[in-house]
Amino acid sequence: MAADDRRRDAGAPILLVQITDCHLLADAHAELRGVLPEHTLAQVCAQIARDGHQPDVLLVTGDIAHDGSEAAYRRFAERVQAMAPVIRVLPGNKDDGAQLRASLRDWTPSVTDVGNWRIVTLDSTIAGQGGGRLSGIEFAKLDAAVADAGERHILVALHHNPVQTDSTFDDRMMLGNARILLQHLTAWRQARVLMWGHVHQAFDCRLDNMRMLTTPATSFQFAIRDGQVVQDAQSPGYRWLKLYDDGSIATSVVRVDGK
Repeated sequence: MAADDRRRDAGAPILLVQITDCHLLADAHAELRGVLPEHTLAQVCAQIARDGHQPDVLLVTGDIAHDGSEAAYRRFAERVQAMAPVIRVLPGNKDDGAQLRASLRDWTPSVTDVGNWRIVTLDSTIAGQGGGRLSGIEFAKLDAAVADAGERHILVALHHNPVQTDSTFDDRMMLGNARILLQHLTAWRQARVLMWGHVHQAFDCRLDNMRMLTTPATSFQFAIRDGQVVQDAQSPGYRWLKLYDDGSIATSVVRVDGK
């Protein structure tokens, strides 16, 4: 599916902004883990505007609604719909996948072409479980998307983390068949970026030809201390990426008010 490139000057990089793990609730005034998810999402969106970003693509990597409620998805749509001409969402383990697809239908295509890049979104959720796994259908979707991408560079996004963010932590809620995914991606020279949510913290590393990235949640934050997951006091945030025609990228994480 081709996205609208009319806003981009010839040769200009694609600006993609990632937000994730909003954890909105049916009650807009409800707290979760000591934060107001509705308020922190509004803060992040305001920070994106304050930073002067006009993204070509807004990518949302799951856990939009903590309770899977229609009201949470509706308010999310109202909040972000004017932020970018192309918005893509995928489900997280807290989302209701059917409700997400019904509420945000126009934002759920799994393959999107923007300039010289192809964005592929995958569903890594398992109903009723916190951990994730890619089904044969999702792998077939990925293989088909890469096979007919031509010379486009590939960015793949999912919710669950395919690698541990800290070697001291035994992560039981990551992607169960991560090794297979990484074998697929590193075999394809076009695969440039792999992004995810779920971990509520920033992460950036390289694997062969590929950059692997995630970003702070728009809600509460996590960190690993002494081999345990703890809630972290850092501010919510987002990640921006500039995707260049030659396959190179520039990227950084920004937290609300730089904190």
